[in-house]
Amino acid sequence: MAGAEIAEVEKDTLADELNLEAGDHVVTINGRKAEDLIQFQYEWAGEEVVFEVEKKSGERLVFEIEKGYDEPLGAVFSQAVFDKIKVCRNRCQFCFVDQMPPNMRASLYIKDDDYRLSFLQGSYVTLTNLTRQDIGRIKRERLSPLYVSVHTTEPDLRRQLLQNRRARDVLAVMRDLAEAGIEFHTQVVLCPGLNDGEHLEKTYRDLRNTGGVLSLAIVPVGLTKHRKNLRPLTVFRAEPARILVQWVKKKQEESKRLSGTAFVWLSDEFYLTAGLPLPSYQEYEDFPQLENGVGMVRLLWQEFAELTLPEEIKPARKITVATGLSGKKALEPLLDCLNRIPGLQVRLRVVENKFFGPSVTAAGLLTGSCLLSALGDLDPGSEVLIPDVMLKTGEGKFLDDLTPEKVSEKLAIQLIPVPVSAQVLATEITAGDRKVKS
Repeated sequence: MAGAEIAEVEKDTLADELNLEAGDHVVTINGRKAEDLIQFQYEWAGEEVVFEVEKKSGERLVFEIEKGYDEPLGAVFSQAVFDKIKVCRNRCQFCFVDQMPPNMRASLYIKDDDYRLSFLQGSYVTLTNLTRQDIGRIKRERLSPLYVSVHTTEPDLRRQLLQNRRARDVLAVMRDLAEAGIEFHTQVVLCPGLNDGEHLEKTYRDLRNTGGVLSLAIVPVGLTKHRKNLRPLTVFRAEPARILVQWVKKKQEESKRLSGTAFVWLSDEFYLTAGLPLPSYQEYEDFPQLENGVGMVRLLWQEFAELTLPEEIKPARKITVATGLSGKKALEPLLDCLNRIPGLQVRLRVVENKFFGPSVTAAGLLTGSCLLSALGDLDPGSEVLIPDVMLKTGEGKFLDDLTPEKVSEKLAIQLIPVPVSAQVLATEITAGDRKVKS
């Protein structure tokens, strides 16, 4: 089937009244082929809409409706892009997809580099595969802000990092778009010995002086044990991380004097690796790079500090929180506080990533097999909270296709995925009876 696949129909909505259901496809809207969520929402904004649906049975129906300007269809689509995702043409030396083990599900090997997902979901794109039509649409429909993986502003070095000889000058593309009012959040995946040092200094200055650039995040390169036939790279250690923290602090002070914003931020991992305090809550301003791991720990701590916790837990209960090495440093202060509550005992279990290798410390990259290896000594019936970022959204599966239910069954424990939220975490830990969630 072609078009926009419906994954869910909300009750008491137009979609419900029209008897649409999961598995149906919206093929055209107002005579145009349904290509992506941006186009659908643009066409849907009118008060008179004509759209064609192919039912999962194969039957095709055409609906002509009159609706309120702000009235939604009430259907949730399975994907934000209905036609083919624009794939990446680069072979970045630090690409995580190229470091995946073999024989996993096909979707894990897809390299998307789609400006539409950048606008809709904050996905980072390199702008190397834009056609003239793409650029025209971005300008015409004001698809802003976009999230851009810059890595370096030196054209030759960028082509080397991306291993794409046809990669255009990223600053030229951004300046062209900026003239049409497009704004950007940018990132640099920092690789020791490649794009750091004087190269990073130039990248920072170029981006700060380019109109439309709102922020720059610097994140560390991630390496797995499955790197084969790829250039040798190293991760950041404590001393280089400390030097980088001091450098960023100076650049933030400079940027504040010039433009009133810190502009450049480091991901939390650099501070944890350096063993240095995180910036204050206020220093992150409006957390423009939160989804990039910039300020996530500080926000978690701030939210926790604002909670009102119970004075005592009755009946007494024990619970385990499982996370990666990076999560350990974020959660320890919170769990220490919770353990002061009479009747509550919370244990932190740090899970080594045996699937991707010990240098991968993020909780979101732990798998079901990692948990099976790390939690096998727990008592039957033990309650174990895990961050739900370990699971693929909408599928409830770990990267290795195991499910929380399967891990729970094998270990005879209750594995409970919860959002990475101070309030949810505290509520789950201090609440009563639990049930395994998916």
